Formats: sequence, structure tokens, C-alpha cells
Amino acid sequence: MAIEVRIPTILRQYTDGAKAVPGSGDTVAALFADLESRHPGIRARLVDADKGDELRRFVNVYLNDEDVRFLDGINTKLNDGDSVTILPAVAGGMA
Repeated sequence: MAIEVRIPTILRQYTDGAKAVPGSGDTVAALFADLESRHPGIRARLVDADKGDELRRFVNVYLNDEDVRFLDGINTKLNDGDSVTILPAVAGGMA
């Protein structure tokens, strides 16, 4: 199963600078495990092990432009040819 995973700039240190990497897995959780096997350290930046491996609060993951939090979270099913985009949440502005 081939899935394209788009990596934000802040996490490219784990992918040797690659903007996108291939991945595989039948769920987002399995995809993250696959990414971890080839890019050690990346999974810890995406999920919080202390909270049952749920997505970190300031990490957004999109499956084909749909936020996985509104689907099944890390248990969201994936299909061959899907595109997953990882985006850090942006906060700030003028007070």
C-alpha cells in the first residue's frame, strides 16, 4: 500500500529534509509506526504515549484534506493512494 505523507518543515529533520515520504499502513496509527521504523523519533512528535497514543494537541493530520480528528483519529482507515498531510498547529498573533 503506497501512501504519500507530507512532512512539515519542523519535522523534516527526521526525514533527512524530505518534504514528502512514502508510507504504508491500514490506519493512521499503523502509518505512524511505519514512519517510525524508517524515520526514528518522528512518532513521538505526532502522538502522546502518556494519553493512550492520541494525536498531540498541536499536531493536525489530514487524510485527503479531511482532519482525522473528525474521522476516527489515529484509527482512521487508509487506502492505497491516499495522501496524509501533517501540519503543526499555528498559534499567536497580536494581543
